[in-house]
Amino acid sequence: MKMSRSRGLVAAAILGALAGCGLFVPDAAPPDETGRAPPPQAAPAPAPAAGASLVRARSRWVPANWADLPGWQGDATRELWPALLRGCDKPAPGWEAICVAARGFAPASDAEARTWLQQRLRPYRVESPDGATEGLATGYFEPLVEAQRQPRAAFRVPLHGLPDDLATRKPWWTRQQIDTLPAAQAALRGRELAYVADPLDALLLQVQGSGRLMLSEANGARRQLRVAYAGHNDQPYKSVGRWLIEQGELKPEQASWPAIKAWARANPKRLNEMLWSNPRYVFFREEPLPDPTVGPKGAQAVPLTPGRSIAVDPQSVPYGTPVWLDTTEPLSSTPLRRLVMAQDTGSAITGAVRADYFWGWGEDAEAQAGRMKQPLRLWVLWPR
Repeated sequence: MKMSRSRGLVAAAILGALAGCGLFVPDAAPPDETGRAPPPQAAPAPAPAAGASLVRARSRWVPANWADLPGWQGDATRELWPALLRGCDKPAPGWEAICVAARGFAPASDAEARTWLQQRLRPYRVESPDGATEGLATGYFEPLVEAQRQPRAAFRVPLHGLPDDLATRKPWWTRQQIDTLPAAQAALRGRELAYVADPLDALLLQVQGSGRLMLSEANGARRQLRVAYAGHNDQPYKSVGRWLIEQGELKPEQASWPAIKAWARANPKRLNEMLWSNPRYVFFREEPLPDPTVGPKGAQAVPLTPGRSIAVDPQSVPYGTPVWLDTTEPLSSTPLRRLVMAQDTGSAITGAVRADYFWGWGEDAEAQAGRMKQPLRLWVLWPR
C-alpha cells in the first residue's frame, strides 16, 4: 500500500488474495505495488443519536455497551496514547475537540485511560451491510534487512533508486530483463542505494514498498535508515505465492511468507523462475531514521505504532478511529484483544470486519505477521 510501506510477509502482494496488507501508503497515497491506489476514505458521517445505528459505505455500526467488548477491562489501555496522539495530528472529522482534550491528558493508569475514553466516546459493533459480524485479521510489519553500501562478499543484490529514463520508457524493463539484459542494467548503473545478501529480502522490500536497512558503511559504522517507495516499472504485479500454488508447489492453506522462503531455500535452481514470475520492480528513495522507535507512515499520513495501529477499509472505518480488536494470536488460540487505531489501509484490506495488524519490525514481527490469518470481530469508539 502504498505508501511508504513495509510489511509483512503476509503481504497480500506476496500471497495474492490469501492474506494481508503488505504495503504502506505515502502521504500523497500513490498507487501501491499492486498498481492500485488505496481506496478513498468515505465522507464523514455525523454522530448518530443515542441508540441509533450508523451506516457507512461498506459497514453498519450498531450501538453496543462497554461490557460487550471482550476483555475491555484487561487491556493496557494507557499504551494507546502515543498512537492516539499521532492520529490526532490528522484527526478524523468530528474528532477535533476530543484530540484537544487528549493532548492535555496523560493517563496515570490503564483504568484512568479507560475512564477518560468511556466519558467521551461510545462503542459500536462493526458489521457488514448484510449483518455479518465476523471477518478476518491478518498482520504486517516493516522489514529490517542487513545491507551494505558497496557490493562485497554475499551482499550483491542491489536496491535501486529511480532510473533517469523511467518517465520516457513505459512500461520499463521487467524484473527478468533487469537481471539479464545489459541495456537494462546500464540504465540502472549508478542508481544503487545499497546491497542486500538475499534476493528474497529485496523482493520483500519491493512488495512491502518500504523497509529498514541496518547499513554497514565503508568506515565500519552501522546505522539504520529507511528506504521508501519511489516508483515502479509499470509492469503488472504478479503474486509469487499465487505462482507457487499454480505450480502445485504449495497448497492455498500453506501459503505464507515462511513457506515461500522455505520453498526457495529448498529449490535454489528455481529461485529466479519464481522471482521472474512477478515482472513488477519497485524503486526506492532513501530516508533518514532519526528515531528508530517510530514506525513508517500509514495512509493517515502519521507514523504507525507497533501493536496499536491497524490497516482498515476506510469506507468501513475512518482513519483516526479507535477500534477494539477481538481476535487471536497467530497459530494459537491465545486471545488478542486490545484497543488500536485505524491508521493505514491496503489493496487487500476491504470490507466491514477486516483489519491488518501492524506488528512492528524485526524477526519476531516478521514471524507473527507472516502467519496471521485469524477470525476477527471489531468495535469502533466514536465521539458522543
